[in-house]
Amino acid sequence: MEDALITAIVFIGIYQIIKVFTDYLLKRKIIKAGHVDKAGILDTPKDKEENSYPTLKWGLVTLFAGLGLIVIELIDKNGSMDWMHNGHSFMPVGIELIAISLGFLVYFIISRIRKK
Repeated sequence: MEDALITAIVFIGIYQIIKVFTDYLLKRKIIKAGHVDKAGILDTPKDKEENSYPTLKWGLVTLFAGLGLIVIELIDKNGSMDWMHNGHSFMPVGIELIAISLGFLVYFIISRIRKK
């Protein structure tokens, strides 16, 4: 499994390097031919959504991640759920992922409200 993963990473890396180089050569040819205005390669993308509150986003994500860890600890201290079967369980991971995704959703809602 590790060999296949390493091979895939190497091929993806080689592909990306070749793609960047050939895109550069193509853009250079278009510029030298004088078709810059037709190609639109020097225009910046206008539909790219900017991250207006990066600190808020990561603050909310870490807050909710911490809350998820606290919930896991509280449920484990109660002993009401016996989710540890031979040391392998996905319940704590699921609780943590739900808490982190709630942080992202709260950030999304706040940023949408601020844009209006």
